Amino acid sequence: MTVRIIKHGISEQASKEADAKVRATVAGILADVEARGDAAVAELSARFDKWAPPRFRLSPTEIEDLIASLPAQTIADIKFAQAQVRRFAQAQRAALQDVEVETLPGVILGHKNIPVSSVGCYVPGGRYPMVASAHMSIVTAKVAGAPRVIACTPPIDGAPPAATVAAMALGGADEIYILGGVQAVAAMALGTESIRPVDMLVGPGNAYVADAKRQLFGRVGIDLLAGPTEVLVIADHTADAEMCAADLLGQAEHGPTSPAVLLTSDETLAYATLAEIERQLQVLPTADIASVSWRDYGQVILVDTVDELVAEADRIASEHVEVLTEDPRYFRDHMTNYGALFLGPETNVAYGDKVIGTNHTLPTKKAARYTGGLWVGKFLKTVTYQQITPEASLLVGEYGSRLCELERFWGHKEQCDLRLRRYG
Repeated sequence: MTVRIIKHGISEQASKEADAKVRATVAGILADVEARGDAAVAELSARFDKWAPPRFRLSPTEIEDLIASLPAQTIADIKFAQAQVRRFAQAQRAALQDVEVETLPGVILGHKNIPVSSVGCYVPGGRYPMVASAHMSIVTAKVAGAPRVIACTPPIDGAPPAATVAAMALGGADEIYILGGVQAVAAMALGTESIRPVDMLVGPGNAYVADAKRQLFGRVGIDLLAGPTEVLVIADHTADAEMCAADLLGQAEHGPTSPAVLLTSDETLAYATLAEIERQLQVLPTADIASVSWRDYGQVILVDTVDELVAEADRIASEHVEVLTEDPRYFRDHMTNYGALFLGPETNVAYGDKVIGTNHTLPTKKAARYTGGLWVGKFLKTVTYQQITPEASLLVGEYGSRLCELERFWGHKEQCDLRLRRYG
């Protein structure tokens, strides 16, 4: 396969060194919150977010006042987006059925889908109030049937972000905290004097939040290890440079470490897109971030054929994959490694991120090789059960006894033999 790298990103070694620094910082914060609880959370919030309220949890009255402060159109827009997310999640939930089957005469085996009891949703803030993340995590967890869903989001400019809080409340959050960063994730997972711990953490975040989830995994469940957002635009001779550039920069603006990759079979388009990116950066309001991300993590890759586009895209295993080609569904039918596909020029990553209904919490850093993104099934535990008749116990017990002896599990063998004596 012929692959030409027209523009390179940052070296893998430099990326690993940055990751190591993040890991060390996160480990220290988690240990502090575990040891000192609310006191540590308060100090960390004051240090990182300049936020030190008497309490971090919003009262019902505070939530109502924040919602009331918003224009009616904003509320309507949030409700529209949540309706799309809810509708798709409900369709996914309906596809997940409990099973009970008689596999042998008298042998009943089954599985049940049981919702996780308590979920902590992190909704990022900082420069961008990520209102849509509330829909993606809270609404989906509620559709799955989780009884307790709590949510944290950081303050913005020293105050609760009203639109985000509205989305949390309208999505069905049972507890809402204005608390950000690793300290929020730690408080939800480990628990403090004022926050009961959860069983599962979900939601995107910056590199520090992502690594906190990684370090906490096992003590709690997580949706996935979502690092900086990624976009791969696959384009052929039918695509245009303006759209390729806009869709690459639309994700590059997320943060200074967000990879944006153009994979194309058209050399003219490759160079035209590079020029168009420089032009758009002159007018993009978020160019201070997007230009750094594009400089350090942007790539342009040129191949010859459609099959090479598929193979290289599967190697990259990007979080978001836009397909701007003559036959977009060819990639749906042949690609295997991606978080979400956006087929054709009519749709784009922004639709998926904000409003269309598919979930925007997706696998990054090549995790698409082995997992999909957040969906209603992530909040369900598929657990099995068995029940058999005395006659079936005799049949299964004979095989079980011999197989246990084969493995020298004498205690296991006795479990089988006891049933053979009891029911024989």
